[in-house]
Amino acid sequence: MTMPPPPSICPVTGIVGSGVTRVTTPTGDPAWLVTGHELVRDLFTDPRLGRAHRTPETAARLGESAFSGGPIGNFDTELEDHARMRTLLQPHFSPRRMRELRPRVEQLTSELLDAMADQGSPADLQAALALPLPLLVICELLGVPYTDRNLFRDWVDAVGNVTDRAKVEQGVAELFAYCLELVGEKRRDPGDDVVSRLCAIDGVADTEIATHAMVLLFAGHETSAVQIGVGVRMLLENPGQWRLLHERPELVASAAEELLRACDASSLPRYARSALEVADVEIAAGDLVLLGIASANHDRALFTDPERVDITRQEAAHFLFGYGPRYCLGAPLARLELQVAFGQLVRRFPTLTLAVDPATLAERDEVFTGGLTALPVRW
Repeated sequence: MTMPPPPSICPVTGIVGSGVTRVTTPTGDPAWLVTGHELVRDLFTDPRLGRAHRTPETAARLGESAFSGGPIGNFDTELEDHARMRTLLQPHFSPRRMRELRPRVEQLTSELLDAMADQGSPADLQAALALPLPLLVICELLGVPYTDRNLFRDWVDAVGNVTDRAKVEQGVAELFAYCLELVGEKRRDPGDDVVSRLCAIDGVADTEIATHAMVLLFAGHETSAVQIGVGVRMLLENPGQWRLLHERPELVASAAEELLRACDASSLPRYARSALEVADVEIAAGDLVLLGIASANHDRALFTDPERVDITRQEAAHFLFGYGPRYCLGAPLARLELQVAFGQLVRRFPTLTLAVDPATLAERDEVFTGGLTALPVRW
């Protein structure tokens, strides 16, 4: 899976070309910020960069969150561990599996929108659709009881906290314990879900499955919940694009890609596994390198008028899901949820508008995934 990068530490507007700049992270640590579509793309595939660090306790950090704040994994076995993870999980997010899953996502979306319509206008779209849809889907995929959602939502918020290390560590411990208990239940009583299928593979330990389940539970709903809300907000702030999508529903796939490109994502952390030179800048082994996703996705060398939302855009691909060997395994699931959500919303609520001044919409700045606290709409 993947997750939106942490709060931006580089501006989106006016970025031209590529470069490497010395910056200071929100934790006060030094880092190298890489900007530009071509340079970011090249570094995504550079084996001299990774997520692990030789001495993680001394590594520069971007924040305190467990999944994006600092080093992840074992430095000596990082490549092998990553390859094994992809081998285990990729079949569960294959194009065939997503085609099989689409009718269920459509059904869940329809039921949630029925409930929103019954409640009446105005409504909080974040609470009515953006959050519950990805939660329902990932719970079914993993075999997690949806009734437990309030428990692991609290843990997910704790794990993603950007400033409170103690809260992060407690959240990780409790979420992992929950997932380990889930694995034990699936060993005893398997079902038709990802965790049960992982349990059926010889040589896969309970702790390994629990770790994968923890990451999937976090990333599998948090990313989509954020992007559905942010995407709808961008469409409603550009009413001409909303009307165009209603008139031409076949644009829903390109609309989802454009909204992913246009969102204010920023830096993905990487660590130099060895010394390297990037754009005439010498980067030492162990240095923190931030891949500027916002700059890449708004690079004027690739995108015409990149600050404008254009759901008919056919230009170069965005990097919100990464690129190359570390391309997000869960991208097909996120795309499916976004396409179904946007498609049904614009069909069923063509007169949808924001119910408040966009300037008053609050964002979650305490967790690295960001997103809206609420999205009041009317129709």
